[in-house]
Amino acid sequence: METIINFLQQTGFSMIGENWKMLVMIAIALFLSYLAIVKKFEPLLLLPISFGMLLTNLPGASLFHEELFAGGHINWQALSENAGLLDYLYLGVKLGIYPCLIFMGVGAGTDFEPLLANPKTLLLGAAAQLGIFIVFILARLLGFTSAEAGAIGIIGGADGPTAIYTAIRLAPHLLGAIAVAAYSYMALVPVIQPPIMRALTTEEERKIVMKPLRKVSRTEKIVFPFVVTIFVALLVPSAAPLVGCLMLGNLMHESGVVDRLEKTVKNELMNIVTIFLGVCVGATATAKTFLSWETIKIMAMGIFAFGCGSAGGVLLAKFMNLFLKEKINPLIGSAGVSAVPMAARVSQKEGQRANPANFLLMHAMGPNVAGVIGSAIAAGVLLALFGAF
Repeated sequence: METIINFLQQTGFSMIGENWKMLVMIAIALFLSYLAIVKKFEPLLLLPISFGMLLTNLPGASLFHEELFAGGHINWQALSENAGLLDYLYLGVKLGIYPCLIFMGVGAGTDFEPLLANPKTLLLGAAAQLGIFIVFILARLLGFTSAEAGAIGIIGGADGPTAIYTAIRLAPHLLGAIAVAAYSYMALVPVIQPPIMRALTTEEERKIVMKPLRKVSRTEKIVFPFVVTIFVALLVPSAAPLVGCLMLGNLMHESGVVDRLEKTVKNELMNIVTIFLGVCVGATATAKTFLSWETIKIMAMGIFAFGCGSAGGVLLAKFMNLFLKEKINPLIGSAGVSAVPMAARVSQKEGQRANPANFLLMHAMGPNVAGVIGSAIAAGVLLALFGAF
């Protein structure tokens, strides 16, 4: 009987009473899984994130220990003595390995031809980062530190790996809330952006038809990764890991001489890292850190940042049209956020709704891929300014 009682005391069921918040987190994890499976909201990452959240909140499972990474540092001694499976996998997040590998895969699957064919769209990608800096100021006003505000603001770039990379260096204790917010709002691009796009444009502007893009030479495509890597690394050295991996992946794609490496990077490697990254990020969303007013503020500021970024690209396109002979359809400006290619598809859909003969997808891909570079540079700026605090 003593053995049976001892066993029952060690089960998770006996710990539920003193850990009721974990039940709330388990319910949230199940809801996120529902969104990923049934609603198909960014399932490739939302599903592993939600399951990682489930694992870390199971009473008594001890798969992840926050105290091993307290204060933004790794307690190597304690890690070697008492660590769970997710603690070891989390090292890839903590050391910034997973986000950079994700960026390499993104680069291998990205075509920068629309950006090279119409370099003006680079400005639209930059303007769409407006939400990052607006929300940075807002977060400071709400009492967050400069480092925390920078990590929160980066949600506005709609770039999950960049948000994670920035959060683990500026505010690791907020990683769970920031990651969930970033990927949730990326999945909601078709819901969030259209009302903003329609509110800021007229019917006539949405009907603007843009000329077909010029053909970009193979030489231009190959030179581009080298130029961007060198320029960005010299301008913002902190952004070099993300941009460097992005451009390496793209160079593999455009060079045409490493087909095996390209396929591995954008398929097998990308899939493996996505699983580890998602599960580990979900593991940081423990009841203690996630169920707080801070998390509610972060979720609210995240959607505001996303909206401001979408609006920034549209408004700059409207301003540029005051000086351009060949007008830009302002709808492509909203694609300046980094949700590739979902944001570009939204621009296409809204353009065709106003004018069935309008084909904006390739034009929208210009600011869309520019936004990937822009968000990485913005993250580099924030890391350079506040990484020491």
